[in-house]
Amino acid sequence: MSYQESLAQWQNVELPDYLAKDLTTYTPEQEEDAFYQNLSFGTAGMRGILGAGTNRMNIFTVRQVTEALARYIDAQGETAKNRGVAISFDSRHFSPEFASDAARVLSAHNIKSYLFSSLRPTPELSFAVRELGTFAGIMITASHNPKEYNGYKVYGEDGGQMVPEAVDAVVSELDKITDIFNIALDTTDKQVQVIDSEIDDKYLKQIATITVDADLVAKEGASLKFVYTPLHGTGQYIGEKALQQAGFTNYSIVKEQAIIDGDFPTVKKPNPEDAAALEMAIAYAKRDGADAVVATDPDADRMGAAVKLSDGTFQVLTGNQIAAVLVNYLLTAKKNTKTLPDNGAIVTSIVSSRFASKVAASFGVTTTDVLTGFKYIAATIDEYEATKERTFLFGFEESFGYLVKPFAHDKDAIQALVLFAEVAAYYKSQGKTFADGLQELFEKFGYFEEKTISLDFPGIHGNDEMGGIISKFRDNQPATIGGLKVMRTQDFATATETTVNGEITTLPQPKANVLKYWLEDGSWVAIRPSGTEPKLKFYIGVESDSQVASQAKIDVMTEDLMSYTK
Repeated sequence: MSYQESLAQWQNVELPDYLAKDLTTYTPEQEEDAFYQNLSFGTAGMRGILGAGTNRMNIFTVRQVTEALARYIDAQGETAKNRGVAISFDSRHFSPEFASDAARVLSAHNIKSYLFSSLRPTPELSFAVRELGTFAGIMITASHNPKEYNGYKVYGEDGGQMVPEAVDAVVSELDKITDIFNIALDTTDKQVQVIDSEIDDKYLKQIATITVDADLVAKEGASLKFVYTPLHGTGQYIGEKALQQAGFTNYSIVKEQAIIDGDFPTVKKPNPEDAAALEMAIAYAKRDGADAVVATDPDADRMGAAVKLSDGTFQVLTGNQIAAVLVNYLLTAKKNTKTLPDNGAIVTSIVSSRFASKVAASFGVTTTDVLTGFKYIAATIDEYEATKERTFLFGFEESFGYLVKPFAHDKDAIQALVLFAEVAAYYKSQGKTFADGLQELFEKFGYFEEKTISLDFPGIHGNDEMGGIISKFRDNQPATIGGLKVMRTQDFATATETTVNGEITTLPQPKANVLKYWLEDGSWVAIRPSGTEPKLKFYIGVESDSQVASQAKIDVMTEDLMSYTK
């Protein structure tokens, strides 16, 4: 079907006023982009710009994907239908409506829903799936994307994002749905059970176990000064409860950003990875004499931070740096209490720093590398629990996602928030700061630096353009990057690693469209398309004996890589 035919279908049905208005205001380019394809549903769910069209997030595309999910659950039998689906949502525009419609589509299939009546974090949704024993979960969120976006994540029964095989089955059903305007809704809500405080209380009870040294927190928690911002999202309610429960009471919350608002009026993007999003919190910290700033994104699965330096300025930390310090603290505590298992492991993604891995190795703890996407960390945790081969100690991705304990099976900024505060309290008890702790690790393990470059490829030709660049790297592999010889090439599309000498081995990860190059000095480069957005991402990781030397390597490698994209 051409985009004009798809557009005509939308013009010939009765739409809500706000969607009908979109059809009259689209430019020809916007019109084509809104209708040239269906919004993609992949292993990370779907995410897109809000508006009218098949390639947009709206009540009709949400009903369509929920109908596909319902048909998939139908095929699993009555037990699956009775177990039902847990549903939560964040602070974005239309999130409550999307969540309600999802429940009503499921109810029309006689599938039970457990629905939060107001916004809750993604990790609490993951916890709810596990706690209630539901067959699946739905989280309405676009994570840290700009205000124009919303999204739809689907979770499996383990509380991790749905595995590829199940996603394929849902997509198969999705392809069969041609009339998205007449999907049945059960408005009686007879199959909908509201869940609020009962899950909150159980989740917070588990969050209480994140505290490692209760005596330390009792001594320092009331005096540690820091600033917390939920960036207009779900973290405000649960995050504050978690901090206060742990014993941290001397923090300031950024009042302007504690207001639930899908326009995110104080930031361009509600992204804790972005230094600009932390500017208001840092201003609070300077005013209050605080030592640190912590931020959670709108669905509270990612946490960012900035820490005070000796000259009074604040350094915005990377996700890799935060992970390294948290890992060092956790493993030191376990070593000191003689609770460090012989088979301990941390789990991270193939595009994350080797910094935390090197720290872990100093404790005899191994690192398991998985594909990007926290569902792969969750699946590895399940494997560990089944085989007992390893004991899970920490999981993280460079994109500011961390998991301390697996009662949730997705990245959990509430867990990270509580642990970060404890680590800051620990350094305060030593007469140091979090920044001092990071510097100590640099001096001990080397100066690790990383950089992520994200190139946008919007529109109808975006995927082809991205594919062309990746093919260029595959077909004309660089012999050097930044003047450093490529020693090993990992092509996850074929699950193979090829050395400079031509030796080929099989990679343990599932196949994926990712390339990774290991260079002669241990530096590395990875290339992958985003799973949810029209972006091509380049990741660079280096290690040197100084921050200046590491940054110089990154600058040269960046220039070299970008020349390959032209």
